[in-house]
Amino acid sequence: MEDNRMSDMQQLQEQLDALRKEFAGVKRSVQEDKLSMVLFSGDLDKALAALIIATGSVAMGMEAVIFLTFWGTPLFRKPDKTVTGKDLMSSMFGWMLPKGAGKATLSKMNMGGMGTTMLKDLMKKKNVASLPEMIDMAGQLGVKVYICEMSMDLMGFKREEMIDYPDLKYAGVATFLAEAKNSKVQLFL
Repeated sequence: MEDNRMSDMQQLQEQLDALRKEFAGVKRSVQEDKLSMVLFSGDLDKALAALIIATGSVAMGMEAVIFLTFWGTPLFRKPDKTVTGKDLMSSMFGWMLPKGAGKATLSKMNMGGMGTTMLKDLMKKKNVASLPEMIDMAGQLGVKVYICEMSMDLMGFKREEMIDYPDLKYAGVATFLAEAKNSKVQLFL
C-alpha cells in the first residue's frame, strides 16, 4: 500500500513538472503589446510615417521600438555637430548624407527640393508637427530607439554625432530581434 502511494506521488510529481514546462513554453511565446519597427529609410515621408505610427502606438498603450539602420541612421545626427579625426570614407559619408531630420527629403516628387519645401510649408499651415518635432515627441512619449552599430561603423558615424534622445541605445540586430520576437506588430519602413 505504501509503495502504491509513493508511485502515485511520483507520477503526480512528473505530471506537475511536465505541466510547468509546458506553461513556461506557452508563457515565452505569448506576444507582447508592442510594436517593433525597422526604419531603413532616411526619406522624410517614410520617417514621418514611422514616427506617426510609433507615437500612435504608445498613445494606444503599446510599447514602441524603432531600429534605425542604414539610411535611417542620419536622421538622428546633430545638425550642427562636426567631428574630426575621421578617415576619408567616413568623412565622405558625413558630407554626402543629411545631417539630421530637418534635412530629410521626400522619396518621391522631391523635384530638386521643391516638393519637400512644399510639403513642409503645407505641414506648417495645417499645424502638423515637423519631423524633428515628431522625434522630440516620440522621446517624450517613451518610444525606444536603437541605432544599428554596424551602420554607424560602416558610415563612420560616432556616438557624439547623434542627438540627445531619452531612450537612445546602440545595438546590433540580435538586440532588435529579441525585441521584435514577441511583438504583436512588426514593421519595416
